[in-house]
Amino acid sequence: MRFAAKRSVSPVAYCALHIKAGTRDEDMRYGGLAHLTEHLLFKGTEKKSASVVNSCIEKLGGELNAYTSKEETVIHATVLKEDIARAVNLLVEMAFTCTFPERGIQKEKGVVLEEIKSYKDSPAEQIYDDFEELLFAGTPLAMPVLGKASTLKRIGRSTLQEYYHSRFCPQNMVFTVVADIDGDKVRNLLLKALSKYPYRGVPAVTGDTAVESRETAAASPFVKSRVRRSHQAHCLIGAPAYSLYDPRRVPLLLLVNMLGGPMSNSRLNMVLRERNALVYSVESSYSQYRDCGTVTVYFGCDKAALDKCSRLVHRELSAMRDNLVSDRALREAKKQYLGQLAIASDSGESCVLAMGKSILSFGEAVDMGQTRERIMAVTAGDLRDAAADIFAEERLSTLVYV
Repeated sequence: MRFAAKRSVSPVAYCALHIKAGTRDEDMRYGGLAHLTEHLLFKGTEKKSASVVNSCIEKLGGELNAYTSKEETVIHATVLKEDIARAVNLLVEMAFTCTFPERGIQKEKGVVLEEIKSYKDSPAEQIYDDFEELLFAGTPLAMPVLGKASTLKRIGRSTLQEYYHSRFCPQNMVFTVVADIDGDKVRNLLLKALSKYPYRGVPAVTGDTAVESRETAAASPFVKSRVRRSHQAHCLIGAPAYSLYDPRRVPLLLLVNMLGGPMSNSRLNMVLRERNALVYSVESSYSQYRDCGTVTVYFGCDKAALDKCSRLVHRELSAMRDNLVSDRALREAKKQYLGQLAIASDSGESCVLAMGKSILSFGEAVDMGQTRERIMAVTAGDLRDAAADIFAEERLSTLVYV
């Protein structure tokens, strides 16, 4: 198992166990398997009941949580630094001795079904799942992380155990810590925790199972509308994009932040909200996977304003495709993006999660210095090339809820 530790001066310690196993690693018949497994990690180990697992960190004043994405599962804890050994031991115990009690399985299926229903009541979230389901149709990346009611019903205890034992292996894991503790102590704590459990060998399933390339995913752009009877119309415009390992992703990250990042001065926010008062929120996002990605623009608006909002979005995309940004605009965009990243990295939790994802993906924790060099090297031509490629009209797909 790989590990990384970053020294901080805080009295709070952040720990995370990252497993390279997510939705794309499921058998498509059992959509939601990775996410259901994550829920069941809290339902008891060989030595602890569910109530003990859920309370042993909280009674220290700490927090224990987990999440699943399409490519990883993460269990993480936040405690006072004097309690870090207990957090390390618990995360390792959950990762290696989960018991999957039958009663717990049935209960958590019910919980996940309610979670799915809550997403359906939130069109601004549901539309992203539906868009990727259309974009990656026929591949594991098409399945929502939560799964579907029909696929969850097929998942039994033996399927959960097989997935857990084949994926939750040291070679598939990274342990990260941000705390006022040196790396040698973290290493010793982790070795001591791991020594309590029998060695689990090479994962039974090692291949990637998603789409072969961005071009495959881009073969059939679509324009689809679905009736939701919500107060607003919801629109998602997007396209397949560069993978996590494509060097062109760096200018695309900057481009997406300029278009619809979290700041109020993003181009789309200025056009749709500040100048025309057509939306409450508009955002652009870039999801990166091991062999592909997606870029999307989302907005919600009055149904009568849908066509106008869509035209304005396409106009901004066209401007980025056809024109070079000024030197001043490029400098300001870089400064803003690097500032956002630096502020985010000042959060211990954000830092511990980012470190693990970086090591799982690249084999090392990429530091701010490296990131800064890559961002500063981006040219106006790089931005225009990325926009011309990703936002080409013939590549764009649209999904609308009305």
